[in-house]
Amino acid sequence: MSTAADTPPPSAIARIIAAGTHQRVLAFASLVVLLIGFSIASPNFMQTSNMIAILQATSVNGVLAIAVTLVIITGGIDLSVGTMMTFCAVITGVVLTYAGMPLIFGVVAALATGALCGTCSGTFVAKMKIPPFIATLGMMLILKGLSLVISGTRPIYFNDTPGFSEISRGSLIGEVIPALPIPNGVLILFIVAAFTAYILNRTVLGRYCFALGSNEESVRLSGVNTDRWKIAIYALAGAIVGIAGLLIASRLNSAQPALGLGYELEAIAAVVIGGTSLSGGRGSILGSLIGALIMAVLTNGLRVLSVAQEWQTVVTGAIIILAVYADMMRRKNSN
Repeated sequence: MSTAADTPPPSAIARIIAAGTHQRVLAFASLVVLLIGFSIASPNFMQTSNMIAILQATSVNGVLAIAVTLVIITGGIDLSVGTMMTFCAVITGVVLTYAGMPLIFGVVAALATGALCGTCSGTFVAKMKIPPFIATLGMMLILKGLSLVISGTRPIYFNDTPGFSEISRGSLIGEVIPALPIPNGVLILFIVAAFTAYILNRTVLGRYCFALGSNEESVRLSGVNTDRWKIAIYALAGAIVGIAGLLIASRLNSAQPALGLGYELEAIAAVVIGGTSLSGGRGSILGSLIGALIMAVLTNGLRVLSVAQEWQTVVTGAIIILAVYADMMRRKNSN
């Protein structure tokens, strides 16, 4: 069992978090520039319905970005979050539609499935010493195949599950304040973000998350069971991905077994844009949220301007390369 002496000092964690403040400010400034630019380019961009659509799109990618943030801070990577999200949605469909169980059981199934998948990935990385890139790439393929097998390659619809579509598309805020019809999915995103930020900045698990990314060997030599903490972080990230699975299934009112590939790239791009270092040891939930908003605004703005889907993909790829290059430059300058 770890002791207080094993725990990285809060002051050190504060310095690590503060190191990414400059990048978060730059990311927020970029978001403002994009909003102003697209507003000038198209009068339809700033319409209320379009802003809600952007927030709705951000809810799924934002939750995935939060999960990826935890893993990347430890110095790892998770390429399976997209297909894991789909797998969680499919399992939810099996529980609610095939088994006909109450809604709460579907929610629990999604969270438990994500946590189990994350635990498996964490075990591959921590216990079997498989590089995170390879371990999560393998999980991505496994979960993609299982989603297709379990669903029979067919979508699973939630038409007979009362209230399921309200998870993402309903608006509790809109019922109280009609002028603010903000979808529940966005509300869930901010709740998940606040909860994860608290864990990351105020708990022992969060301190070890930063410590593992900064210098895992030193933490291990101090007598801490680093494997256990790493598995716990991957499990938490998996449970958060389960929430993303619920959100996307609710938004589509179905579990689409072929969906998921590509979401991990946007999530990773959002995380890096928000200031989280791919080398580990530095990052924030706020930065990842800003990054997810940038990706959603960019995609929506290009669509409003009638830019072809192919070119939207090209832009996304270019942003990923630029984000990684900027992270490399930040590391070089800090050294």
